[in-house]
Amino acid sequence: MAFWNRKKPDVPAAGEGLDRTQLPQHVGIIMDGNGRWAKKRGLPRTAGHAAGAETFRTIAYYCRDIGIPYLTVYAFSTENWKRPVEEVATIMDLLHKYLLEVLEKMERDGFRVHFFGNLEPLPPALRDLCLRAEETAASLSGKRHQVNICLNYGGRDEILRAAQAWGRDLLAGRQKVEDLTDEAFSRYLDSRGMPDPDLIIRPSGELRLSNFLTWQSAYAEFYFTDVLWPDFTPQVLDEALAAFQRRQRRFGGV
Repeated sequence: MAFWNRKKPDVPAAGEGLDRTQLPQHVGIIMDGNGRWAKKRGLPRTAGHAAGAETFRTIAYYCRDIGIPYLTVYAFSTENWKRPVEEVATIMDLLHKYLLEVLEKMERDGFRVHFFGNLEPLPPALRDLCLRAEETAASLSGKRHQVNICLNYGGRDEILRAAQAWGRDLLAGRQKVEDLTDEAFSRYLDSRGMPDPDLIIRPSGELRLSNFLTWQSAYAEFYFTDVLWPDFTPQVLDEALAAFQRRQRRFGGV
């Protein structure tokens, strides 16, 4: 199954009434519902993950085409290791195949790939591919659509890792307690250097954050839909974007 090296899918332009000058700069998506999608069709859960990966590809291209600079997706959480061994192995295999293709086509297709999460527990070959993808992304010039893939990621785990890194710098004399601010601490997060997400989307009917971008989502707008992730289309994304544009963001002000 090809991924980034397939011909770009034919997707509709932004939906009627969508103001492209008022798009969020950063969209986060919890890619949920793959297993339920497969179960409804009498298929193994692994088939749902394969279908969900194709949806991710479509949405990544669509975000690039309509001008959303950052897309962050929840691919595999720190809790997902509890799933059946076969399911975890399938997810890792899909990621491995797709990253090989990302490395070939990232420059041509205008993407830059980055990973959130602790990559150490991943299979060595997959971990090496992730690092190669990030090195390649760092070498690319020009304006690019950035896709952040949360892999072995948890919001609380990210904060703990950041706190540990800051603590090491404190002990080494590179930081002072009185210098710790939101901005300073953010530089230790996986998302350092990026804007916080403006909009977080959760498909599948669940109404919770599930440990996704815990720090960064403090002022994000949320959009929930019953659509399962493999059925998530650019039209559904347009609905979420239109809802976002109708909201007034006050950030604690009047």
